[in-house]
Amino acid sequence: MAINKKPGPRIACELSQERVIAARLSDETTAIDSFTARNIAAGALIPRLSETNVGNGDAVRQAVTDALTTVGSRSRDVIAILPDGSVRVYLLDFDTFPEKRQEADGVVRFRLNKVIPFEVNDSAVSYQTFRAERRVRVVAAVVLQSVLAEYESIFRELGYSPGVVIPSSLAALGNVESTDPTMVIKSDAATTTLAIVGGGELLLFRTLENANGTAPNAEQLAPDVHASLAFFEDSYGMRVDRILVGGLIDAEQVGPELQAQTEVPVQNLVAARHLGSTRQNFPVATMAGVIGALLG
Repeated sequence: MAINKKPGPRIACELSQERVIAARLSDETTAIDSFTARNIAAGALIPRLSETNVGNGDAVRQAVTDALTTVGSRSRDVIAILPDGSVRVYLLDFDTFPEKRQEADGVVRFRLNKVIPFEVNDSAVSYQTFRAERRVRVVAAVVLQSVLAEYESIFRELGYSPGVVIPSSLAALGNVESTDPTMVIKSDAATTTLAIVGGGELLLFRTLENANGTAPNAEQLAPDVHASLAFFEDSYGMRVDRILVGGLIDAEQVGPELQAQTEVPVQNLVAARHLGSTRQNFPVATMAGVIGALLG
C-alpha cells in the first residue's frame, strides 16, 4: 500500500460504499481522457477496519469490470484506491530517525502499535518521511493485511495488477496545486477526513466517523473545521489560505456557510479543467480520489 504515488499507472479505480469510479489519464496532457462510475448495491461493500469489507464479491467485481472496460486501456496496471473507513493514517514525529530502512520500519511499527486498534504484526504499513532541521515527520498508512487482500483480490481476479494501492483521502491530496497552507475536506458515507497541507508536506490529518452514515452538512462540519484551523494556527503560526472540499460534499453545498463562519474561501477540490471536454452523469466532487491519484 502506498501513501504517495510515483509516476506509473495511468488508470485509477476507487472502490467505495456507494460506487466504483474509474478514470484514465491522457498520455499527452494533465486532463482525464475518460471516466465513469458504476453504482453498487447496498451492503456489497462496507468499509471497516477489522472485519470483512466485501459482502458481495460478484457485485463489486462486476462494477469494477464495467468501469475499467469503459475507460479502456491496453495496460492492466491500475491504481487501486481504498475507502478511508478501511485504513488509518497517522502523523508521527521523531527527534531522530534511523537511516536504514529495516531499522526505520521497526521504529514506525513500534509507535503504531500503541495507537492502532489492531495488531501491527497483522498489518500492512506504508510510510513517507519528511526531514526538517529538528525533527522527522512520518506519514503512515495502516491497513489489516486481510482487508488489503480483499481489495487487491478484486483486481487480481479480473486480471488487473494493483501496483499502487492508496487510501482515498491521501489520493485526493494530489488535487492540491498550491504550496500555501490548504485544508482539504473529503467526505464519504462513513467518514470525513480533514487534512492540512503546505509546502509539499502533510501538516494535519483527522478522520471522523459520520453520524448515521451520511456526509455532514456545513453546520455539522463547522466545529471540527474551527478546531482544526485553530490547532494548526497555534502549532505552526500560519493561517490556512483556502479550504477545498470533495467526495460527497461540494463547495455549492457547504461553501457559503463554512466560508462565512471561518472567513476562509471554500472551493471545490476537483478542478474542471482536468476533466477535458467529457461530460459526466455523476457529481464531479466524487472524483477527487481518482483524479488526485492520477495527477499527484
